[in-house]
Amino acid sequence: MARDLATTLAWAETGTRLCVSTITGLSEEEYGAASALPGWTRKHLVAHLAANAEAVGNLIHWARTGERTPMYGSPQERAEGIERGSRLDAGELSRWFTESAATLATAMAALPDEAWRTQVVTAQGRTVPASEVPWMRSREVMVHAVDLATGLTFADLPDGFLLALREDVLAKRGLDAVPGVEGSLADVTAYLAGRPTTGVTAVGGGLPPTLPPWL
Repeated sequence: MARDLATTLAWAETGTRLCVSTITGLSEEEYGAASALPGWTRKHLVAHLAANAEAVGNLIHWARTGERTPMYGSPQERAEGIERGSRLDAGELSRWFTESAATLATAMAALPDEAWRTQVVTAQGRTVPASEVPWMRSREVMVHAVDLATGLTFADLPDGFLLALREDVLAKRGLDAVPGVEGSLADVTAYLAGRPTTGVTAVGGGLPPTLPPWL
């Protein structure tokens, strides 16, 4: 489905609000508990999201100024930043997330129309127009809001976002690698993204094979 800029900007804002509401009030112990992603605590996940806001902001800077500004200096720098962030206390980590997200939102809101056509390069080496950046951010905050494992599910995400995410996942996984499944939009999308769900069945009956996490 088509993803227009205004819609993806709105999804990024919605996902940010979901993350803020999810982490607000978490105790130090709760923040340090496991997330839904193997090997990561909630602190690791929030640190990743905070660092991602800054990295995505680099692409917005690139689009605005024409100055080549990669998302991260290197994969090692990215990993080290997440690890450092995971050692912050709950208050510091929450502030980093909210401040980096607010800075990014302001930068995207101020970007001139013509700058959204600027070609930038993602951390995976894909060259895309800057107009793809809000979609990249919305995927991060929406999906990882669920991964924080505080009770939010894919059913709490907007249907339009789920449809776009399902299309994106299918395109990147490859149709041949994805078994046919049946279930609600939320459950099928969660399954395709490699998230736990009990609401899908393989076409013809039975349980489908587990897919590895995507994103």
